[in-house]
Amino acid sequence: MGFRSDSIPGGRCERTRRGVWDERGVKLIAPHRRGRKRKAPQDGREPRRYERHWKVERYFAWLRFFRRLVTRYEVKAENFLGFLHLACALILMRQF
Repeated sequence: MGFRSDSIPGGRCERTRRGVWDERGVKLIAPHRRGRKRKAPQDGREPRRYERHWKVERYFAWLRFFRRLVTRYEVKAENFLGFLHLACALILMRQF
């Protein structure tokens, strides 16, 4: 049994994914793909928002250094959330 690409936000069809996120009110800040055959039109995305999104991605990359979070040893969601908060606190303490 397969899934239709328009029913899954992470489907393969780029146009369908964007339509799903537009319906939910989510702003897309991802760049266009490099190897496009047709040039992408300037669609008025906010460049400042795109320039600053790396901070969030970097933070998620730092969370991947905590093996307990990556492999999810915890069965209960409360325990996992507690370790997630602990990891976030440790990351923030390293910054100061």
